[in-house]
Amino acid sequence: MSTNYGSKRIVVGAHYGLRDWLSQRVTAVLMALFTLVLLVQVLLPGELNYDRWSGIFSHQWMKVLTFVVIIALLYHVWVGIRDVWMDYVKPVGLRLGLQVATIAWLVGCAGWAVQVLWRL
Repeated sequence: MSTNYGSKRIVVGAHYGLRDWLSQRVTAVLMALFTLVLLVQVLLPGELNYDRWSGIFSHQWMKVLTFVVIIALLYHVWVGIRDVWMDYVKPVGLRLGLQVATIAWLVGCAGWAVQVLWRL
C-alpha cells in the first residue's frame, strides 16, 4: 500500500499555463507600444543625429519607460527560455544549471541596462 504525501497536482484545467501565456502577450504588447513611441520620436521632422537621439533618452520619463520595457523583455525571455529548458532538457541537474545561468545572465542584463540608462 502506498502513501501519498502532499496535495496531488492536477496538470490539466483552465488555469494551467494561463499566467505564462498571458504574461507573454502583455509583455509583447508593452514592447510593441514602446516601439511605436520610439518610432514617433525618431520620425519627427529634423535631422537624426547623436544629439537628437540622446535628447530622446535625456528625459526621466523616457528612461523609466525604457527600463520598464527592458524588465518586460527580460521576463518575456525568461518565460520562453524556461519553457525551452523544461521541454527539451531532461536531466534535472543540467536543466537546473541552465536555468540558474539564464537567471544570472538576465540579472546581469538588467544591471547593464541601469548603467546605460542612468550612466552609472
